[in-house]
Amino acid sequence: MSIFKAYDIRGTYPDQIDAGNAFQIGAAMVRFLDAKRLVVGRDMRTMAPEIQGAMIDGMLSQGCDVVDVGLASTPMVYYAIGKIDCDGGVAVTASHNPKQYIGFKMCRAGARPLSGDSGIKDIEKLVEAGDLQPVAAKGKRDQVDLMDAWCEHIAGFAKDIKPIKVCVDYANGMGANESPKIFERIPGLEIIPMFQELDGTFPNHEANPLKESNLDVLRDAVKEHGAALGLSFDGDADRCAFVDEDGRTVLADLITVILARGFLERHPGKGIIYDLRSSKVLPEEVARLGGRPVRERVGHSFMKETMRKEDCIGGGELSGHFYFAENFYTDCGVLAAIEVLNQLSKEGRSLKQAADELRKYHGTGEVNFKVEDKAAKMKEVEQRFSDGEIDFLDGITVTYDDWWTNVRPSNTEPFLRMCLEADTRELMEEKRAALIEVLGEPVDH
Repeated sequence: MSIFKAYDIRGTYPDQIDAGNAFQIGAAMVRFLDAKRLVVGRDMRTMAPEIQGAMIDGMLSQGCDVVDVGLASTPMVYYAIGKIDCDGGVAVTASHNPKQYIGFKMCRAGARPLSGDSGIKDIEKLVEAGDLQPVAAKGKRDQVDLMDAWCEHIAGFAKDIKPIKVCVDYANGMGANESPKIFERIPGLEIIPMFQELDGTFPNHEANPLKESNLDVLRDAVKEHGAALGLSFDGDADRCAFVDEDGRTVLADLITVILARGFLERHPGKGIIYDLRSSKVLPEEVARLGGRPVRERVGHSFMKETMRKEDCIGGGELSGHFYFAENFYTDCGVLAAIEVLNQLSKEGRSLKQAADELRKYHGTGEVNFKVEDKAAKMKEVEQRFSDGEIDFLDGITVTYDDWWTNVRPSNTEPFLRMCLEADTRELMEEKRAALIEVLGEPVDH
């Protein structure tokens, strides 16, 4: 399976990604962008220093200068690319993947992401062609420490947060590198930290807050400490998951509604972007608040591009990525946390109260089905529910007055992923059973 994915480059070390192909990918990125200066940072994985060093050597070999920002979360790398005069940059990270993975999240100038459609496949072709000979004049490598500037920038978004106790699970990932320094700049925040030591072996649990079982230790801590809420970051800290005072997960579509209230108060009438798996309460509430709901396919590169085109001020994906036009149109876990705390303080409500009033509909969450012929199965869904309103923005979405479903293919695995929501629990269960008849039995994934 190719390491060149739809949104990034990712694979296991050292069999899929090693210093040799990291060098080649760095050289190819320079060629593709015709880059004169690039920014590179890395996460805390055990092989990240070696892979970052090799990638930088590849860039230097093509005469490109490199700004090395060192150990940095993906949002901090995006910030560096946005602030520094450069042609783009790379976060050397495998995000939430297990410890044996490493990879590259790549951007052009302005922190605009490279995706499979906008550069990653071109870089793959350059690597495969193998014609990446060094140029005569090597580039130079500068090391720049942006930690203070980054922490000051993000802490500056905090607005009159009332005293509050928050449990934070860093999962031994990159959130622990920066977020404590950001939180300590915000008066009134009492943070109960968990797994705050950087450790690329992830000794406590996977740094993937989308997996509900990874939130169990956070739920227990919130209840034990009487905290108002809990936060859980993924490995590279571009995502954040939330649990309320009862330890109940507040899904990202509901968090996006809470964020939208603040966005639209500051920027009336702007667009709010959301992915098509989100509850219909999200577009309903955005419209009620006077904003423009902007629906998009799943994936950060699509979201960020559409935000710019559609004049969106912010938004979110069900995966826990939250987007901020005021932060170079990028996603940032700790900024999402701060903006939610801003809004709760302004409204004088708890996260539980804010979320409960939005739980109007009944959803299945994302359900996975192992399917070899994904296109044929989606065609079956289209035929079975042909009397609904159908669109193909991402897989197939079928919409009725009182329920909807989306079935979309995984980019990398033989899975179809199904989301379904209905006005009542009974209707949700009935339609879920109807989809299972078509797709087969769900699998754990």
